Amino acid sequence: MQRIRLRYTKRGRLRFTSHRDFQRAFERALRRAEVPMAYSAGFTPHPKVSYANAAPTGTGSEAEYLEIALTRARDPERIRALLDESMPTGLDIIEAVEARTPGLADRLTASVWELRLDGVDREEARRAVDAFDAAGVVEVQRRTKSGMRTFDTRSAVVALESLETPPPSADRPTGRPCAILRLVVRHVTPAVRPDDVLSGLRAVADLAPPVPAAVTRLAQGLLDEETGTVTDPLAPDREAAATEPYPAGATAAATAPV
Repeated sequence: MQRIRLRYTKRGRLRFTSHRDFQRAFERALRRAEVPMAYSAGFTPHPKVSYANAAPTGTGSEAEYLEIALTRARDPERIRALLDESMPTGLDIIEAVEARTPGLADRLTASVWELRLDGVDREEARRAVDAFDAAGVVEVQRRTKSGMRTFDTRSAVVALESLETPPPSADRPTGRPCAILRLVVRHVTPAVRPDDVLSGLRAVADLAPPVPAAVTRLAQGLLDEETGTVTDPLAPDREAAATEPYPAGATAAATAPV
């Protein structure tokens, strides 16, 4: 059984698709592309797909990950291209590697988020960020399946900064303030999401954007505690592939038509 790890995006309007919507679209793409999937046992077999830490509905993402199991070896790039052709525009399959190391989910310990706050002055956003950074604890409340919970957002935030506002683009109004925040947050339990951090900014600095923030996950991976950076979770598989080439027979099988 061959395992292939894929990175995909949620862009534009497709950021409003739920994780279940994505699952349905992806399983249709697997059938349409005739990928030789491995299936679970039992009365209702399902294709063996492992989804890792999906972004919340309504947020965009450049770094979503999943893993599929195949019954026959195939070229990862060929599988990526076929699946990408079969998916809606915006749900783009942009990278594929063969899984040669264990524990993809264990390497997703932090995320980098961009929060676009239309109608918020950059100086106002910077003052709110400074107040958040200076706070020892920033508690917020969120309703969960088990009821209303109160938890600290500050301890999960590795870095929060206000960036220089980029030039106007097609999806950003012109002639009005726009603040851009960059957020690095640990994956903890309960999860601290970007909207929780925005609630924390409201609590410590009364920062209240007039319209909902546009949130995009830029990266997720293993957090380097020394530098505060988030590393590429597929890098170990690429490095292993570079040092451990296929046997001749496996190479021929992998490059066979899907």
